[in-house]
Amino acid sequence: MTAVQEPATSLRTVTTSIDGREVTVEEGTSIYDAAKQVGVDIPVLCHNERYDPVGVCRMCVVDTGGRVFAAACVRPCEDGMEVKTSTPELERNRATLTELLVSDQPPRAEDPKQTTTGDNLLLSLADGFGVARETTDLPCGSGRGVDSSNPVIDVNHDACILCDRCVRACDDIQGNDVIGRSGKGYSTRIAFDLNDPMGASSCVTCGECVQACPTGALTNKSIRNIPIQPREKLDAVDSVCPYCGVGCALTYYVDRERGAIAFAEGRDQPGSQSRLCVKGRYGWDYAASPQRLTMPLIRIDSAYPKSALSADVRGEGKGSATGATNDRGRGGNGGNRSGGGRKDDPGGKRGGGRKPGGLVDYDEVLPYFREATWEEALDLIARRLKEIHAEGGPGAIAGFGSAKCSNEEAYLFQKLIRTGFGTNNVDHCTRLCHASSVAALFEGVGSGAVSTTYGDVANADVVIITGSNPTANHPVASSFFKQARRRGTKIIYVDPRASTVAEHADIFVQLKPGTDVAFYNSVMHEVIRLGLIDREFIAGRTSNYDELARTVADYPPERAAQITGVDADLIREVARTWGEANAGVVYWGMGISQHTTGTDNARCLIALCSITGNVGRPGTGLHPLRGQNNVQGASDAGLVPMFYPDYQGVDREATRRHFEEAWGTTLDPNRGLTVTEIIKSVLQPGGVRGMYMLGENPFLSDPNINKVRKALSALDFLVVQDIFLTETAEFADVILPATSYLEKDGTYTNTDRRVQLGRKVMDPPGQARPDWEIVQDIARGIGLDWNYQSPSEVFDEMVALMPSYKNLSYDNLGLSGKLYPNADPEHTDGTVVMFDEKFNTDDGLAHLVPAQWLPPRELPDSEFPLVLNTGRLLEHWHTGSMTRRSYALDAISPVAEVYMHPKDAADRGLAHGEMVRARSRRGAIELLVRISHREQLGNCFIPFHFREAAANLLTIDEVDPTGKIPEFKFCAVQVEALGAAHVETPSTAGARA
Repeated sequence: MTAVQEPATSLRTVTTSIDGREVTVEEGTSIYDAAKQVGVDIPVLCHNERYDPVGVCRMCVVDTGGRVFAAACVRPCEDGMEVKTSTPELERNRATLTELLVSDQPPRAEDPKQTTTGDNLLLSLADGFGVARETTDLPCGSGRGVDSSNPVIDVNHDACILCDRCVRACDDIQGNDVIGRSGKGYSTRIAFDLNDPMGASSCVTCGECVQACPTGALTNKSIRNIPIQPREKLDAVDSVCPYCGVGCALTYYVDRERGAIAFAEGRDQPGSQSRLCVKGRYGWDYAASPQRLTMPLIRIDSAYPKSALSADVRGEGKGSATGATNDRGRGGNGGNRSGGGRKDDPGGKRGGGRKPGGLVDYDEVLPYFREATWEEALDLIARRLKEIHAEGGPGAIAGFGSAKCSNEEAYLFQKLIRTGFGTNNVDHCTRLCHASSVAALFEGVGSGAVSTTYGDVANADVVIITGSNPTANHPVASSFFKQARRRGTKIIYVDPRASTVAEHADIFVQLKPGTDVAFYNSVMHEVIRLGLIDREFIAGRTSNYDELARTVADYPPERAAQITGVDADLIREVARTWGEANAGVVYWGMGISQHTTGTDNARCLIALCSITGNVGRPGTGLHPLRGQNNVQGASDAGLVPMFYPDYQGVDREATRRHFEEAWGTTLDPNRGLTVTEIIKSVLQPGGVRGMYMLGENPFLSDPNINKVRKALSALDFLVVQDIFLTETAEFADVILPATSYLEKDGTYTNTDRRVQLGRKVMDPPGQARPDWEIVQDIARGIGLDWNYQSPSEVFDEMVALMPSYKNLSYDNLGLSGKLYPNADPEHTDGTVVMFDEKFNTDDGLAHLVPAQWLPPRELPDSEFPLVLNTGRLLEHWHTGSMTRRSYALDAISPVAEVYMHPKDAADRGLAHGEMVRARSRRGAIELLVRISHREQLGNCFIPFHFREAAANLLTIDEVDPTGKIPEFKFCAVQVEALGAAHVETPSTAGARA
């Protein structure tokens, strides 16, 4: 295994004297950095170690004995150089410069930075030099204006000193290239795009510029009226972002008096390196929503026979995306029934009869439930699940866990289902995102985890990013990709959509949806034909190469071009670029995995890396970018039906006996049902009758919502444990209020295999409780003797059963977490590059599995001529239960839209922003149309976050035969004007969401 790779450095050094102190540094080291090494502090304004130095502010000038003073941040040390950093003349220069800058600043009492976080760097320097705007004789310039167009960031141009730190933060760190300068002379100011208001520009509101700004020019606005105060007045809690699998480290600054978060900042960690995206920096206030569940709820007798409770979930609503507003969750009746309404619209009549914002209507649903004590709710759950188990056997019970819960909670949940009910019918959302990737990886290399980190892109000559839109789905990881490209790494981007990643790619391959196998087989065909394979690696570290070579021989570029729509010469260019690289990584997303051929797609990527020797070295490897914050950890912990913790097969006798001994009970020797198989089983005689769902919302996240609706209605007993009333909870017999991510301790494993501590930030509302405690109480209720006192105790039990996590403990994870596997977590960060000597397969070899291209299961026709692709937006998350209750995220992206190619829209007479109907063989939804040059002709894209336009009402429930993942990325649809006539079929009538 390979530890963290340090960049190559020059061995040549120079010795410089700084204020009489000699220091020997590597050639090229700046005077500023050398001075730090000997404890000399040189004042700066424009400089920050995270950005490339530019020397524009001149605050750091020093005397090197030359004709003019030198900017210490950009001037390199020289052998024998003598530097003076603080002479009377230098101090006068700095004081004069500071006075000139301060004279134009807002008054201290009104300064946007000083009146919030209280850390205006310019004012701090002014205090040191004894100058102030109030005492200077210099004239005060003003009138460059303010800009409050962004919902969470204020811009005060009068407070700007043109240090360009925001420009470099945007360009050098995040790679977004939004901020520059406009104007001349005194009117010069920072500009967003072509001098647009910030809120109207292409800014993605990552907040990196705010974190960089040394003055009050860029500041955060308060969220939910929680004032931003100096850090020393707030409680700093170091934790991890609760959204995507990148797992960025951050610090929440908590106002204990108000019981709320005031603001968040990125903090240092080897992976994210202090970066955040809009969700991490501004999307935490969902936990403070008045719609939080605070008491256990039991369905009342008159609410049976069981069915959906709201018109929307019954499929009777006529809702439209225009019902969305930026004022969700503010009103309500208080307590457990709060939220959803508006004072000026008490009946919720806007937006076609639903509450504004597309959230569950609490007033419509909660009358069918009554509040209960925890004891009553838990007793009812234990009794009913035991009854169903006794009547129907182990196969009558199933559980859906959550990738948003901690490792400890995932472990306990799967242990409960397996030991308490004797079944492996336990799964979670990995089945809906990367199940096929895990299946192919486990088959091919013996591990379901990534073989290298996203940061290892810095060591790659070439990377392939395929089936992923990381700028939206993994924005911090994408910032490292963009940085690498600026340093010379070539990016090959392969996807049906021309997302913003395409703008940063050296080669963009826009293939037809569902043709990945044909494309990668053709690339391998050319790599082999050109002799660009690594013969030594193939001979010593792979199996089945000859069969692979025979298969891909049938895919010359000309044939692949007919299938994929990609020019044959472009296929050849990709093959040559990849094959000639010394080191290459493949990063992929759900555009690879969410197909009926998802496992075959991933098999091709594994083979492509293996035959070129691009595994096991720095800058090489296989990395499926994981979706939710703990989907890697939940899978590691055994929250899947075919594996115990650490991917140990449930159908292996020795493995089963090991876990039977550890858990003290007999275990089921058969693989359990997956998410989609469980839904199917519910609708069959003798199938699943009772379910426990923790933090999952299959009504919106699973394909073919009509089928899911029928299944949820058919369950004899359903427990839903969540933080909000979800669409799925409408079908529950008991609803349990859980704590949010911010209200409990636990560990989470990111896409890099980094295990990190998430720390409790605030107290839960009402009687909400941590998930792990609730799971334990249910376990006790059905007769299990569990007595865990803390998450760390659960973690210790996990580690003892998971070889990959060996040596890890709460005590050695520290503030930045640790990568696994890790032989010495006390002293090392862990393994970056895996498989340097052998793979984790039984024979230590990479198993090459050839795949033939197969067409998608449902193809377009005259009635449904378009191909639908579904996915995520930057600002939102999965079924929207968290992000649509976040002020910032909802304000930026409040409505559902279907993205269409201009010609497809024109052919249908559709105008940008018009309300349209999208329909498939399974149903229809209504939403806005967005004309988009990112779509291919004949294709459209719908995000799946919006319940009022639920994309999964349209999708099919066909699955990959190996990974059992649904076909979310391809189904046939039509998009038409609302007034267009169409023929109702039995599958669509009455099915609109």
